[in-house]
Amino acid sequence: MKDYNALPPDETDRIIEMAWEDRTPFEAIEYQFGLSESEVIQLMRRQLKTSSFKLWRKRVNSGTSQKHLKTRSTQIARFRSARQRIISNNKITKR
Repeated sequence: MKDYNALPPDETDRIIEMAWEDRTPFEAIEYQFGLSESEVIQLMRRQLKTSSFKLWRKRVNSGTSQKHLKTRSTQIARFRSARQRIISNNKITKR
């Protein structure tokens, strides 16, 4: 278990960005940052506005969510969308 309160701001921003993306599974966040799903949820709860957190949780808990590797199609074998460009300075470059 990693203390998410001790994370640098740039890592916290990246974790929130990854959690917000529909195609990035919780397992990818755990692999890269060492935070479990419950720790990511706690981080999101503390960092987001209440309304934003509720929208995110509703979307993640919906039946169409791909946030868990077990519920994903076996054809998806990557952590990020093929359409996503290189991330620099924690911002996705524009198309």
